[in-house]
Amino acid sequence: AEIGSYRDLVVWQQAMDLVTADRRREKLAEDELYGLTGRIRRAAASVPANIAEGYGRENRGSYRQFLRIAQGSLKEMETQLLLSERIGISSSEAIGPLLADSESVGKLLRFLIRKLSNE
Repeated sequence: AEIGSYRDLVVWQQAMDLVTADRRREKLAEDELYGLTGRIRRAAASVPANIAEGYGRENRGSYRQFLRIAQGSLKEMETQLLLSERIGISSSEAIGPLLADSESVGKLLRFLIRKLSNE
């Protein structure tokens, strides 16, 4: 398939799915102490945003940097999900599918970074 825009990238599409996967995760307590719900959502939303922003850059080095930022946001989201489980406001059953999806997006990001480094 031809890539006409960042929206054609599978990694961007999967990152967008990750942002909207909240419905698959149990509702975290509204007044939870650590503010993790908002942090998880912000980190997740940062992933496709950085993929898109990097795609719009003129040079490959800048694009790769935005993809690395997206990787960082992905790891931040994973850490916050694991923390939500550790402190008892989410279950492993609830976060498991999100962690699996995150791993898939991470693999695609690594692949794309390598591809851009070799061209």
